Amino acid sequence: MTNPATDGSFAVVEMFTSQGCSSCPPAEEVLTEIERDARERGQPVFALGFHVDYWDDLGWPDRFADAAYTARQEAYARAFGSGRLYTPQMVVNGTVEFVGSDRRRAAGAIASALMPTAATPLTLSAPDLSGQQVVLDYRTERPAGPAVLNVAIVERGLDSEIARGENAGRTLRQDNVVRAFMSVVLDADRGRVELATPSDLYPRNAAVVGYVQQNGNQAVIGATAIALSTA
Repeated sequence: MTNPATDGSFAVVEMFTSQGCSSCPPAEEVLTEIERDARERGQPVFALGFHVDYWDDLGWPDRFADAAYTARQEAYARAFGSGRLYTPQMVVNGTVEFVGSDRRRAAGAIASALMPTAATPLTLSAPDLSGQQVVLDYRTERPAGPAVLNVAIVERGLDSEIARGENAGRTLRQDNVVRAFMSVVLDADRGRVELATPSDLYPRNAAVVGYVQQNGNQAVIGATAIALSTA
């Protein structure tokens, strides 16, 4: 399974969220709409919902939360010079951030990201989707400066019944949830990444998003995705 190489404009839309945050469900609806509309239009827009863990001690432990995702948001806070963590936060191509429920800001940032521009080509192929891991081969062009390749498994159509916390009594339907994530130093034009998958992952609703990101300013300079569906 191989995806076509991408070397033009794209939008990587990362959102930092939590099931314990009452203002997050509307933002997650925005993220769902962004991904669905882009899929219907064939646009290279890649949506990722990172569930942070700093809400977990306030009444409800988010089953998708990971301290690594909080650390990722902290890295953005340093790059933006704010030092502030909040949910829901949306980040587009690593350089623009705003409140995730702001549809107008999201539409404008994505439209700007999709303007014609040169990008770092990136191709993913999946020679092995068996068992509890995804084996990915990548090909790209090494950027001039230090950079990493981020690889995320995202899953749509996840329902969670929330018993406590700010969303107590609600059943949350969540899409584009990051179920696994890793970053590797981009020190070659090609390589292999092995990513462990959750035991309850449903491949028909999942995809792998890969994106090249510069160190320092956190700008995303290349991105693509590959479906995990075996259909």
